[in-house]
Amino acid sequence: MPSKLLNILFVGDIVGDPGLSLLETILPSLIDKHEADFVIANGENSHEGKGINRSIIQRLYDLGVDVITGGNHSFAKWKVFDYMKEDANILRPMNYPKGNPGYGFGVYDLSDSDQKIGVLNLQGRTFMNAIDDPFSTADWVIERMKEETDIIFVDFHAEATAEKMALAWHLDGEISMFVGTHTHIPTNDARLLPNGTGYISDAGMTGSFDSVLGMDKNTSMKRFKLGTPHRYRLANGNNHLCAVLGKVDIETGKCKHIEPIIYPSFQSNSLEE
Repeated sequence: MPSKLLNILFVGDIVGDPGLSLLETILPSLIDKHEADFVIANGENSHEGKGINRSIIQRLYDLGVDVITGGNHSFAKWKVFDYMKEDANILRPMNYPKGNPGYGFGVYDLSDSDQKIGVLNLQGRTFMNAIDDPFSTADWVIERMKEETDIIFVDFHAEATAEKMALAWHLDGEISMFVGTHTHIPTNDARLLPNGTGYISDAGMTGSFDSVLGMDKNTSMKRFKLGTPHRYRLANGNNHLCAVLGKVDIETGKCKHIEPIIYPSFQSNSLEE
């Protein structure tokens, strides 16, 4: 008899109200369609494009999200710090220096099963803040999680694809899924690594693509053209949900299938005359 597959659905960086509104419209049906057993969402940009708050956290839980991951904007809204200390389902990158609030990883019970799933949130260092080493941090955490489960999901919030790929190769066979976040651009390289880890460089974002990474494109252009600060504003329009679906062997922890999901799909690059 074939082993049961665990369907893991991951939602890419949710950017502000455009992303949240689309998520509220689509996510419940997406969970049903793909028979998702466990749902993870990156929420570090969900409040006005930077950070998260308690109200949004509850909205995500109400939609069926089990764990919320973060990144370099996890600490942008200080009012959520105390809540991060209390709620083990809200994760921020584990490799921030000791003393910061919140959890960097967790091991969670799976409903209708005696199995557990481990979720680890890490942040890269290339072109980002010089925080602790994600490689050694991952080794330490995964060794601990392996005492409880072989099903392990990693959200690596990083700028450089080279750093993402290097860490994924380092962890191949030790974890079930490795999903990159942070760049907000969905990549077309979902694949199974040789030792059973499902990999994609970036899940993309859930929000407005009539934008620069979810923010107002005109403001963003001024920042690049003039070289001076301009306050970012959220964009709206041409909203898309970017997600990743993985199917993991519940007995071995090996990923058997990984695919990106974009809804609605992007229009063709051809222009009709």
